[in-house]
Amino acid sequence: MKIFGIGTDIVKVSRVKKTLQKKTVINRLFNKNEILKCNRTQKTNNCYAKRFAAKEAFAKALGTGISKGINFNEIIILNEKNGKPFIKLIANTKKIVEKKLKKKKYKISLSLTDEESYAVAFVTISL
Repeated sequence: MKIFGIGTDIVKVSRVKKTLQKKTVINRLFNKNEILKCNRTQKTNNCYAKRFAAKEAFAKALGTGISKGINFNEIIILNEKNGKPFIKLIANTKKIVEKKLKKKKYKISLSLTDEESYAVAFVTISL
């Protein structure tokens, strides 16, 4: 497989915490499954910060940023049973990505990490 793009992002957890105090923002940024997961964790703000960083890193790897029909809440950050994070695309965002990549078969790899104050995500898109 050939690498189409890479993206990385770092987020200050306190900034995400402040943003999430506005209830309308949560549903614009996160899917209901992400909200359920993060609200069940001890470090809720870190959970949201990692997912926000992953969405930004994905948009950078794609080369579009968050624009032109790419929506944050259609880029869903989930975890496999073993804890490994992955990205699931839905709705209009999925269609746009497939059109941009000119393929329905592609691989998105994701790595997440956090400390008390920061969350970091790294994404590769391979064809």
